[in-house]
This record gives sequence, C-alpha cells and structure tokens, in this order.
Amino acid sequence: MSEHAVMEPPVREPAGHNPPAPTRPRRNPIRSGFALILGAIPTLLVLAGAGAVGWWGHHTGWKLPKFSELNGHVAEQDDWCAEHNVPESACIECDDALLPKGKARGWCGVHGVPECVLDHPALAQLPKPPAITQADLGRAKRSLDFADRPANNPNCQTHQRRIQFATAADAKKAGIDIEPVWTAPAVEFVTGPGEIGYDQTRVAHMSARSPGTVWRVYKHLGQEVKAGDVLALVDAAEVGKAKADLLQALATLQLREQTVASVKESAGAVPAARLREAEAALREAEIRVGAGCQALTNLGLPIKATDVRLLTADQLQAKLHLLGIPADLAATLGETATTNLLPLVAPLDGRVMSREVVAGEVVDTTRILFEVVDTRYLWLTLDVKGEDAHRVAVGQTVRFQPDNRQKELAGKIAWRSSQADPKTRTVKVRADLADPEQKIVSNTFGSGRVILREEEKVVSVPNESVQWEGCCHVVFVRDKDYLKSEYKVFHVRKVRVGAKDDKNTEIAAGLLPGELVVTKGSGLLLTELLRGSLGEGCACHSKK
Repeated sequence: MSEHAVMEPPVREPAGHNPPAPTRPRRNPIRSGFALILGAIPTLLVLAGAGAVGWWGHHTGWKLPKFSELNGHVAEQDDWCAEHNVPESACIECDDALLPKGKARGWCGVHGVPECVLDHPALAQLPKPPAITQADLGRAKRSLDFADRPANNPNCQTHQRRIQFATAADAKKAGIDIEPVWTAPAVEFVTGPGEIGYDQTRVAHMSARSPGTVWRVYKHLGQEVKAGDVLALVDAAEVGKAKADLLQALATLQLREQTVASVKESAGAVPAARLREAEAALREAEIRVGAGCQALTNLGLPIKATDVRLLTADQLQAKLHLLGIPADLAATLGETATTNLLPLVAPLDGRVMSREVVAGEVVDTTRILFEVVDTRYLWLTLDVKGEDAHRVAVGQTVRFQPDNRQKELAGKIAWRSSQADPKTRTVKVRADLADPEQKIVSNTFGSGRVILREEEKVVSVPNESVQWEGCCHVVFVRDKDYLKSEYKVFHVRKVRVGAKDDKNTEIAAGLLPGELVVTKGSGLLLTELLRGSLGEGCACHSKK
C-alpha cells in the first residue's frame, strides 16, 4: 500500500435489502459462428506456410539452422577419421586413391621380406631408384648365410599399412625423429673373460744338472739375456769325475790302438786269437770314450767322441778344464777355476724373471734357480661359453681389452680345447699375442672377443629404429615426398636383422642407404600399427 493512499469507510447496505440478480444479454448464433471462422484464418495461413516450407526443405535437403548458427557461431564440417586420426577427406588408408600404393611385389623367398627393395629398388623411398650392385647382393647373402637370422612371417600383411599424420607439426609434436640409413662396419663375435700369460713354450726354468755349490752368479733379476749366456757357475764334483773318466777312457783307447797296431805288424808270429783279443779290447775302449762323452753331454757339456780321439791326453785335459764356459768368461776366471765348474746357460733370448740363488749356496737338481722368459710372446686364454664354442675355430682373430690398459690387443686363435671345464662349463680358447715392445703386463685379466664375421660396409640403423611387432621385425620409413606432399606418411617396412651392438643394428635385407627411418618415436608408431591391425586376421602376433 502506498503511503499516499486514502482510506475510505465502507458503504453499508440497509438491513433487509436484497438487490436484484444481474441479467446476460442474448447473442445472435449466426453472427457468432462467422466471427469464429474469421478469427481462425490467420492461424490456418501460418500452418499452411509452415507445411509448404517443410515440404520444400524435405525435397531439397534443407536443414533448420542450429542455435549456435543463429547466434553467429558456425560449426565446422564433421571431417575426421577417428580410426586413423587424420581428416577423413585426407585419409589415405580409407581412400587409397589419394596416395596409391603401387603394384604389390609379394614375398621374397631369397631375402625373407615382402616388397624386397634389393629385388625391386623402385620400392625404396628415395628420390630416384638406386642401382643394386652385386656387392649389395653379396653383402646380404653373406649376412643371411652366416647364421640363423630371425625370420619374418610370410603370411603377415602389416607391411601394407601406412602410418599417417595430419600435419608435419603433429608428427613433430608426437616426438617423431628420423635418421638416414647409412653404411658402417659390422662385427659379429663371441665374448669371454680372459687372462694374459707368457707363452709357455718360451719360458725356461733353470736348475743345476748336478748337485753342488754355487760358485758365482752373473745374471740378476730383470736382466736381459741372450741364448748361451752363463747365468751362474756351480762347483759340482760329478762334473770333475766325468771329465776324469773321459781322460782315462781316452788313455785306454790310445793304448789299445797301439796294441792292435803292434799285433798286426807281427803278422804270422802272433796267434790269430791274440789279434782278436786286442781288437775286442780296442772296441771296449772306444765304447768307454763314447760313454764318457755322453756323460758330459748329459751334464750340459757336449763333446764329440770323434773330436776326442783326435786329441792327445794333454790337449783333452786342457779342453775339459773349462768345458762349456765361453772363452771371454773363461779368461776372467784365472787359476782359481777348477775342473768341477758346471755353467748354468740361458737356453733362449729373454729376461730373467726369477732368481732364487746366491753364491756359496748348496743346490741340487730339483731346485729352480732361474726363470728366463721371452717376454715378446704371450698367450691369451679365454673362457668361452659352451653354447658358443662350436663357432670358434683356429685362425680366427681375437681382440682383447685388458683391465689395466686402454689399448686393445689382437691375435689369432691357435688352439681350442676339446672339453669343457667341469666346474664352469666353459671351453678354453688360446690365442697367440706378439709384444715386440714388451709393454704388456703378464697375468692380467680382461675381456676378449673372438671375431666370427667382419664386414667393412653393411646397411645400418640405430637400435631404436627396429621394432618387433609380434612376428616380424619392422622399421618405419618416411615417404620420399613427405616434405612436398600434403600427406605426411610413414611406410611399414619388414626387415631382416643381422649383427647388433650397443647402438646400431645391421639390416641384412629390407632397407637401402639414404632412406629415412624413424628413430625416436618408433614405439609410438608400432602402437598405432598394432592398434590398426587388430581384427585384420594377421594371426601372427605370437611371442618372439
């Protein structure tokens, strides 16, 4: 109620007053029906117009605009292929005519891949088809023949797929990186731990050939020696006795020769039996001289019986006095030298690696006095796994990396054991190493590789480019017209893999140098490939 409203008192009717009831005026029925018809005409006209518009729209495909359109927001046309994640109008998998695949070449039984670029180089994603040489075919054959390479399923059809991006920016945003296929050296090998040691055929352990006392020592630890150098002199009584026996045998021999000569001069005066006895005694003396020479030879003091028989007793005594000692050393000994001296002589060129004797020490034949080693030659012994031993053969190259040096060593296998170690079940393999500079340290450990196959040039890609899709090895190759075409396509290519190291994989067949393959992001493309292959009846997604 407004604050300006005027409140008036109500009008009261007198008691007992009843007002008359109101009366309704009477209508003309004809006039009322005509008015009703006239009022319905606009509604009928609107309905008729709407029906006409609907009939025309039905036959012309016209649609009523959406609310957003009436407000000025026009929606884009629904042009998206949800299966391949590209616009429907540009999807080459749904419409092959947009980017025809070309004539199918089928399965290559020689190289074990479909659509083989070695047999059909025009299939390569290169600006122009390359020329395939006999060197290319020979390289593939050597790789495939060398070992049982992982095979592909000839029934698999995933190579017919192509992975497409809407734009190059989408591919980059997805993390797709590419690298060109190149050629690089490839090596296949088996490995094993190893140890470097001296060539045991060039190691001499020296001991005295007769018990005695060490008279002098001439060579010391670490010294270089030549074959024939005297390491030490041992005063051995057995040597003096052997020399005396030979002198006595020579004297007896000469006497027997004179007796035989006298008997022969007295022909007829001396019985024949006497001559036979003299000749027998001469023969016995000759044997004793030969035995005496052999005894000295056994002590390391060689002398020939034929030479002894040509000497007089005095000449032989002078010869035997310092037998086996070089003249330059003998000249320094003086009169103190006895006939008992037994020289300890180096049998080979090398280095004194061990000396376990001093002058005046009593020694016998069982004690090692010196160790002389030719350090220019070593042995490398590897322990190869039993399952790899059958691939190792004499003559193969071995490369060895010692734990204590950076430089790699190389040699040739000279021996492979015919039995496995009963504890480790590994097989011993030995290689010869040459070390003319004598810088290699013996008795050191390291890791060795037996080279089974080595190629100067093979087709190679990064390891991350190669994917196993369930029954085949695949790589994703960028289309040769990727940069100038509106279709951003990557082809699925089946390959045969060969040698593999920590970074790269050899492609024996399936790729050619220069093609661009996906590296980073290849796993994403594999996921898309497998997703799109579900339900296609490939029947090859078994375990590797």
